[in-house]
Amino acid sequence: MTTECKKGRNSKKSKSDMVNLIGNVDQKDDLKYNRRMFLKTAAGASMALGLSTVPFSVKAMMGMAEEDDERIEITKLDQLPQGESMTFNYPTDNDAAILVHTVKGELVAYNSACTHLMCPVFYEKESDVLLCPCHKGYFDINNGHPIEGPPQRELPLIELEVIKGTIFATGRKYRHG
Repeated sequence: MTTECKKGRNSKKSKSDMVNLIGNVDQKDDLKYNRRMFLKTAAGASMALGLSTVPFSVKAMMGMAEEDDERIEITKLDQLPQGESMTFNYPTDNDAAILVHTVKGELVAYNSACTHLMCPVFYEKESDVLLCPCHKGYFDINNGHPIEGPPQRELPLIELEVIKGTIFATGRKYRHG
């Protein structure tokens, strides 16, 4: 081999692709953009994002979160005699609900779509139960739990509040258990 041939192999202008691969040994960017720096940057960004949520978490834990005002007026108490019921929509205009003034004088409200096949639920005054006529499903008026028939889940409870003789719906609870 001649010295000219050896010089050609070590230079970057070699015709052999394998020899030209040594060019990346001299890259200065490898010191900036290596695996360790990438992991440090990713960990730092994750910590920064995590810490940025701390004020919101503290605010929520202290009960200072802004509450949505879901209070909707249903009716006047004197317009719903004991043993009667009425339908209304809550929380949206597409969600049917039933308000019952029981024989015992209590006010209860539930979403009126049966949890079996979404048929409407009606108040049966004589038995003091909620009835789904589609498949003879019966619900307890006091807690919305199924008593008889195919429904397996209770009706979602609508929380009520009476202020100066006016009945308001104030929230909805899903209770499964």
